[in-house]
Amino acid sequence: MKYTFLGTGTSQGVPVIACDCHTCLSSDARDKRLRSSLLLETKGKNMLFDAGPDFRQQMLRAGVRRLDSILLTHEHKDHIAGMDDVRAYNYRSDDAIDIYAEVRVQEAIKREYAYVFESLYPGIPRMRLYNIDGKPFNVNGTEVTPIRVMHWNLPIYGFRVGNFAYITDASEIPEKSMELLHGVKCLVINALRKEKHTSHFNLREALDIIAALASPKAFITHIGHQMGRYEEIASSLPSNVTLAYDGLCGEVGETD
Repeated sequence: MKYTFLGTGTSQGVPVIACDCHTCLSSDARDKRLRSSLLLETKGKNMLFDAGPDFRQQMLRAGVRRLDSILLTHEHKDHIAGMDDVRAYNYRSDDAIDIYAEVRVQEAIKREYAYVFESLYPGIPRMRLYNIDGKPFNVNGTEVTPIRVMHWNLPIYGFRVGNFAYITDASEIPEKSMELLHGVKCLVINALRKEKHTSHFNLREALDIIAALASPKAFITHIGHQMGRYEEIASSLPSNVTLAYDGLCGEVGETD
């Protein structure tokens, strides 16, 4: 499996509009963060985790010419606002795109993109919705295990695919979900900043979870400008932990 970080920033991205903080003024490309999203290539298929407002820019920048499915963690705008642009992939495949989401998130999609489901107007996006009900499900021949986490008081999903797991926007991982993450070899987890936050892990909390799971490889994503500059934070992390940045990619095997 090949993973590509398409975006590693928070809901505002980095730099933040009109902000002149130390991080936002950085000239380091690794401090330029679009909204969080990750592409996972497995068995010849492209699976996307979330499609926020930077979806179009991310697809162009990464040169993604084919998209087979989108798995949605939750319905907040920074995770679903770019889905109108799946039209480009509809045109190339002459088919709808498969969208996997729990019922509450599907209802939000139907509200936000009502024209997709209520109109026959030519050229609108084509989406085929599939329900996530908490049980493992199949996406183009690949088994995906949904991992329930809490985003403050909102239950959302992370995902495990083989030895790879993606957790974003979480502030709590219940014990049963920790059990589902046991043995994962490559863990992606959110950490907004160093200070405590209501609805997201901070850096210390994320590092504690990585240590508890004994993940040999881990990445921090969904990073805010308050975290500080990449060069300042990356060198302070444990050897098995990487501060992710846009465009970072790598591979993880089924048995790595």
